[in-house]
Amino acid sequence: MIRKTRLSRRSILAGAGALALPSGLALPAAAQEKLVRYGISMADIPLTSGQPDRGAGAYQFTGYTIYDPLVAWEMDVADRPGKLIPGLATEWTVNDADKTLWTFKLRPGVKFHDGSDLNADAVVWNLEKVFNKDSAQFDQRQASQVRPRLPSIASYKKLDDMTVEIKTKAVDALFPYQMLWFLVASPANWEKLGKDWNKVASEPSGTGPFKLARLVPRERAELVKNEAYWNTKRPAKADKLVLVCAPEDSSRTAALLTNSVDMIETPPPDAVARLKQAGMRIEQNVTPHVWNYHPSLLPGSPWTDIRLRKAANLAIDRDAIVKLLGGLAKPALGQVDPSSPWFGKPSFVLKYAPDEARKLMGEAGFSKSQPLKTKFVVASGGTGQMLSLPMNEAIQEMFKDIYIDLEFKVVELEALYTAWRAGAKADMNKDVTANNIAYVTSDPVYAITRFFASNQAAPVGVNWSYYSNPDVDKLINETLTTFDAAKQDALLAKVHEKVVDDAVLIWVVHDTNPHALSPKIKSYVQAQHWFQDLTTIGV
Repeated sequence: MIRKTRLSRRSILAGAGALALPSGLALPAAAQEKLVRYGISMADIPLTSGQPDRGAGAYQFTGYTIYDPLVAWEMDVADRPGKLIPGLATEWTVNDADKTLWTFKLRPGVKFHDGSDLNADAVVWNLEKVFNKDSAQFDQRQASQVRPRLPSIASYKKLDDMTVEIKTKAVDALFPYQMLWFLVASPANWEKLGKDWNKVASEPSGTGPFKLARLVPRERAELVKNEAYWNTKRPAKADKLVLVCAPEDSSRTAALLTNSVDMIETPPPDAVARLKQAGMRIEQNVTPHVWNYHPSLLPGSPWTDIRLRKAANLAIDRDAIVKLLGGLAKPALGQVDPSSPWFGKPSFVLKYAPDEARKLMGEAGFSKSQPLKTKFVVASGGTGQMLSLPMNEAIQEMFKDIYIDLEFKVVELEALYTAWRAGAKADMNKDVTANNIAYVTSDPVYAITRFFASNQAAPVGVNWSYYSNPDVDKLINETLTTFDAAKQDALLAKVHEKVVDDAVLIWVVHDTNPHALSPKIKSYVQAQHWFQDLTTIGV
């Protein structure tokens, strides 16, 4: 049976009690303080010491609030996709003579929250923090989060006080996109706190628009406006932003309906009508974010048979999944939306065709009396995973109709990310044949190269399946050596055509990243990205 997500009045009230917001936060804000209380779908506050854990969605909460990257993403526009813009680096250039060398010119006059200066030494220190296991400041927890996002970095050095050079392992024209994920923390603060990353997590010092005032693990984080923020074009509209952990749909919805929070992410579809009736507004936008399955392509996996991968794709009624999600999604026809310049013209069309799927299953030796029995690892919930369990249960029923007997290994989201980064060969994944993960696809690295290049298998990247196609590798390599954006788009479109035709993944839907806002929220820009800028939230 498919689990429903309808919220009765009793479940809403129960959810409000379960949320148990700290004393004072459930009360209206003082007139003189612009307070925003945000119910997030995470079970814990993401890591605050410099590189967030808990996936890409965490960057909006404890990444781009407390810290800044060298290369930033434009997040204050809603009517078009954003683009790369200067962050802590005012410019970045590739060396004409050696295109593995990138130079980053740092922004002068920027200070960390503790008053220390941003300079090349601080940037190199942060790179050492995640790349050099022998450095005093190395932090395995942060390294585990960001190193898979920076697969191209080979080395780095200071050229002068305000210039850093980074060398890539090979020519990589897409490298600046990787730098969106690298955030810079204060070395002086780490020294002051006894070189203890656990203490830094409670008292972090970045250069971002907010400072962390208080952290209560698995409950809340209180962020206050950085009045001295360097970026005068991006000041925080709220004086105080409180992130409240509310992983349960009913608790999150109840908190908004009872004025315990002012906005929530991922409102459950069955609650949307009730929320609108109560005066809340629903914000969503085109979002480069896909919900899919990565099947193992290792010897011994049933998914090495392309007939089974195509059958699985043809078994899914994506319109029914969108309906289950209350219209807060869009059917996926591949890794990216057809409106993307990287979509191309695949010959294998993702559609709901159970008769074709059963025919393919029969050709592969499976039937109603002899189904394919397999297990997928899936998330219990969490930011970006939409309605993970109801969606998986719906697909479980659809698969049963084409002779696939699917079992689930349900884990918490951070455990799923760990299993995802480890790859299908890892011992922790020996009992599953596919990984169900949803992720951002906003740039070529995050949409294409890290999943489909054969040299991006764990531990280098997240080619979980160990997919290898020489033609795809050739096209990706050509993309990485092409610095013309239009030519890059054309090459990436050819890559996408091939991976869809190979049915490398089992694609389901694209998210629209819905948020529910109370009338108190007067401004909020929802970018066409999984990154969102919480400085735009105003009351």
